[in-house]
This record gives sequence, structure tokens and C-alpha cells, in this order.
Amino acid sequence: MSGNTFGERFRITTFGESHGAAVGVIVDGVMPGVDIDEAYIQRQMDRRKPGQSSVTSPRKEYDVVHILSGIFEGKTTGTPLMIILHNHDMRPEAYQDIQQAFRPGHADFTYLQKYGIRDYRGSGRASGRETAGRVAGGAVARKLLERRGVQVLAYTTAIGGIACSSFDEQAIEQNAVRACDPAAAAAMIKKVEQLALAGDSCGGIVECRVRGLPPGLGEPVFDKLDAELAKAMLSIGAVKGIEFGAGFASASMLGSEHNDQMNAAGFLSNQAGGILGGISTGQEVIFRIAVKPTSSISLPQQTIGTDGQERQIRTEGRHDPCICPRIVPVVEAMACLVLEDQFKRQAAMRS
Repeated sequence: MSGNTFGERFRITTFGESHGAAVGVIVDGVMPGVDIDEAYIQRQMDRRKPGQSSVTSPRKEYDVVHILSGIFEGKTTGTPLMIILHNHDMRPEAYQDIQQAFRPGHADFTYLQKYGIRDYRGSGRASGRETAGRVAGGAVARKLLERRGVQVLAYTTAIGGIACSSFDEQAIEQNAVRACDPAAAAAMIKKVEQLALAGDSCGGIVECRVRGLPPGLGEPVFDKLDAELAKAMLSIGAVKGIEFGAGFASASMLGSEHNDQMNAAGFLSNQAGGILGGISTGQEVIFRIAVKPTSSISLPQQTIGTDGQERQIRTEGRHDPCICPRIVPVVEAMACLVLEDQFKRQAAMRS
């Protein structure tokens, strides 16, 4: 299986399956002498792990970070870091009923068509559990970005048709859906809980802001900063769309409205989302992703078996009724990976 490595000069390779022994990541491209420990990475893992609230999967995975290489006396050595997260609460028996059937919305059918074999235990490599390795690797990138004065912040702006109407940064980590509007968060939580009881799920929108990014990052023509961020976000299994700045609304705007005019102090607006010509402008980079409803629902659905015969199926097991709350740290991690890679590519160009 190819496609498990992301990045050029700052690279990660994730490994493991949902109900295997462990998941994890190998991080390459970290300079030596950086202070980093397991506790720093653990803080990000704790934001992603399941079982946090009534709107997340009840699966109990503690995602305890173990760094197996690349650290000596609390500092990076410049060699690859290997971070492993052992799985504990596996219940592969919950997936016996779908061993010979394809779950709607999942990668069951496509994996079997591509490889001729599939790990039906919670989707194997196609599971959202794979993103645990991304968050661990992204935490390393975040540490390096902090040294550069760059901050990456993601949060929920809509769930199930309920949208935030205000922005309170302090509220994001204080509610179960990681929404930027406390009032909207309460309504979102109620809706997700109702859908979970009904055996259904919903999607939403997550926004991300990058602050402190200098102008000049990005590699035209094919490796534009927005193109690299888009690839990173769309590599997350539940993400079905992305927009930057004004995004799709720009299609109905005039050029005089969309152009970010300038004066001696800088830009007068940020319709471009902090990126022009694929290169950062020095403004906030702002993008939003569309997160699909969780595919695993307990309502009966129409499908076919591996024998081609029609049948009904229910997806059992433990699943998030809405992925938005736990995808927020994944979005941040992938953004951090792209940005640190871009910094290293910029440095290499000028050396």
C-alpha cells in the first residue's frame, strides 16, 4: 500500500489499523536540539481521543504516547522520531456481521476492489483511528511552529445545520463540540445527542485560522500553499470540501468586492484567505472544511454482500454521531505539518 507518507522535507508516515495492536507515526525532518517530550504530544492526543463526551464515540482508547526513537535527554537528535499508540479497547467481534457485506458510506467496497482483501474490523486503515498518528506527528510540527511564532487554531462553526453567529476563542475548548459560539454549541450538542439516540448522524463545518505566518511561503505552480493545505485536509477521511477566504461566496462577488486592496499599512480586507498566487500574504490564513455525516449509523440500510446479493445492514460498534469535535485537532495537525514543511522548503530554496 502506497500513499502512507505525507510531506517533502518534513515528513510523516503513519501506520496501524483500527483494531490492530497499535497505531502510530514516524516523523522525519526534525532538526536536532529541540526540547520536546511525551507530555507535550500527549496534550494534543487527549484532545482527539474518543470517550470525551456524549457526542463522541464511547470507545476507551487512552492513546498514551510512547516515543521509541529520535529523543535523547529530552531533546530531538535529528534522527526519525517513532511514536507508537497502543490500542486497548478493540472489539473486532462487533464487525463479524459486516465481514461479507459493504457498509454504505465506507471504504469497504473500494478497498476490496483495489486490494482484493480488506480488514473489516472497524475499517482497518480506512478508519478514523488512523488519524491518531497524524495528531502525534502534527504535535511535533506544532512545537517547531511555536518557535517560529506561528499559531494554528481550528474550531467548529456549524453542525447539523446549526451555525455559529459569534466568535469566542475562549469557548472553543470549553464545550463538547469545540464550537466558537457557546449558545450555538448548546443547540448543536442537543441535536447530536438526539440523532445518536435515533441511530443517525450529522456533519458540519470546521474553520481553521493560521496566525503569525510571514509572507512568501508556498511553492508555485503545483505546490501552492492553498493546494498543499487542500490536499492535507482532503486526505482526512470525512472531509468532502474546502474553501479559502471568501471561498464559494466569491463566485457571486464582483472583482471590486473580492480584490483585497492595499494601502501603506497593508491589506484592507482578506477575501483571499491570506494566500495570493499560492503564496502567503502575511495575513491570517483562513479556510473551512465540509465534514460529512458519520457513515456508521445503526439504522437499517440497503447494500449488497460480497456475493453481489442485495441485503439490509446495520452498522454496530461504537461510533461518533458527529465527527466535528474530534476532527478539530486533526485539522490543526495536518495544517501544522504543511506549514513546517513549507518553512523547510523555503529555507532550502534560499540556502
